[in-house]
Amino acid sequence: MNPQQKPSQNVWQLHAARSTRRQLFGLGSQGLGVAALASMLGADSASGGQNSSRQRGEAGLPGLPHHAASAKRVVVLWQGGGPSHTDLFDEKPVMVEQAGKDIPDSVRGATRLSTMSSGYAKWPCLPAIKPFENYGKCGMRLSSMLPNLGSIADEITLVRSMYTEAVNHAPGVTFFLTGSQVPGRPSMGAWLSYGLGSETDNLPTFVVMTSSDKGKTCGQLFFDYYWGGGFLPSRYQGVRFRNTGDPVPYLANPEGVSREMRRAMLDDLSAMNQMHLESFADPEIETRIAQYEMSYRMQTSVPELLDFSDESAATIERYGTDALNKGSFANNCLIARRLLERGVRFVQLMHAGWDQHNNLYTQLAEQCKDTEGPAAALVKDLKDRGMLDDTLVVWAGEFGRTPFGQGDPNKPNGRDHFGRAFSWWMAGGGVRQGHVVGATDDFGWNITEDPVHVHDMQATIMHLCGIDHERLTFRYQGRQYRLTDVHGKVVPGILKAPV
Repeated sequence: MNPQQKPSQNVWQLHAARSTRRQLFGLGSQGLGVAALASMLGADSASGGQNSSRQRGEAGLPGLPHHAASAKRVVVLWQGGGPSHTDLFDEKPVMVEQAGKDIPDSVRGATRLSTMSSGYAKWPCLPAIKPFENYGKCGMRLSSMLPNLGSIADEITLVRSMYTEAVNHAPGVTFFLTGSQVPGRPSMGAWLSYGLGSETDNLPTFVVMTSSDKGKTCGQLFFDYYWGGGFLPSRYQGVRFRNTGDPVPYLANPEGVSREMRRAMLDDLSAMNQMHLESFADPEIETRIAQYEMSYRMQTSVPELLDFSDESAATIERYGTDALNKGSFANNCLIARRLLERGVRFVQLMHAGWDQHNNLYTQLAEQCKDTEGPAAALVKDLKDRGMLDDTLVVWAGEFGRTPFGQGDPNKPNGRDHFGRAFSWWMAGGGVRQGHVVGATDDFGWNITEDPVHVHDMQATIMHLCGIDHERLTFRYQGRQYRLTDVHGKVVPGILKAPV
């Protein structure tokens, strides 16, 4: 048994061989699930169900956090498709000198590439399509396509030495978000929700929103398992807010059903679920109870969340012209800040648009224009509200793009997937400011300093949230699983405070 999964003595006699701590919460009249249900129902009965202002939340596992957390909440700005590191973050003057010439065999080695380019006979060096500039007091070199990011250069840590084994989109996204290239394991947000609990009863602990480039040039799909709960009880999976129609389905009462009637039906349904919970200790019954109650509270909390009338004109302007366009990345960034300040622990914004195989010269700049301003605005907004110090912002993609050009070798117009070296940035939540971690060779191909694997980044994010990634585990099918599988080390260079 995991030391964090300690059932009571009477429960042990019944379920020692097959039950986890969470499954056992509901057993007996003294079960924690039943107590939580009684508390929820009692609070709603006393208030007539009008309890949208409460932010009581739920405690996490005993003993967590393992150490003082730098980050109380996390927002992941996922840039799906593979942003080009040599165009945006990792300046390579030698590539300008070598433009059009084949990248040497001694540099390329036996690097695994996608089937779209692995059979190439020529490897024409393609330098950055726009010049780089100095930004901030730290003098960080970034593409001139990233002026808004440059305005927060002194707030961020730029990691230029990320690497992954994945060469295709879905496995690459799944690898970082769940720790495995194969779907089915809990996502990072689910792990944090399970381990640390929630800070509000009125909104989900883990919220996901998606968006795409305006031209829909990137055909990458967002699969539910990117924010799934895997083998954890399903209450810990992410709740997706849709960008068309109602943000969350079925929150509205059916025609002819008043809020009072719905409350009465939920009370009866909860009583029946309670009896099942006492009998079977099934964690999915506990999930059902919790989610019915959550949906009832969200009837008032979600409309309030999406009412921007209390936002100043300056704030709306900061997020850009798309800030009020539902489903845009800018709109999602603004909603993310409102979620975070209302107690949501993990927000995952997933944006598609960075897959420039044959439109690098037209679409990369457009993608930067649509996303880097809102991302920088979110960091500034959090800082102005005193939230950045304990909010971790992670800007990430599944891999980078090839230093060689894709297409006609005499006139390449794109880049293929590239996982051997790429770049991410982070801000707030205990990371260093105005700092660069890692380096690559003259072609942005091989990492030459401080390599950071996907599992290392996962371990570091967990550390910033107060979690020892080796100790937060869940027993499933006879094995203790964790987000980082059996790998990962905290990256000291990212941390503001020493490990």
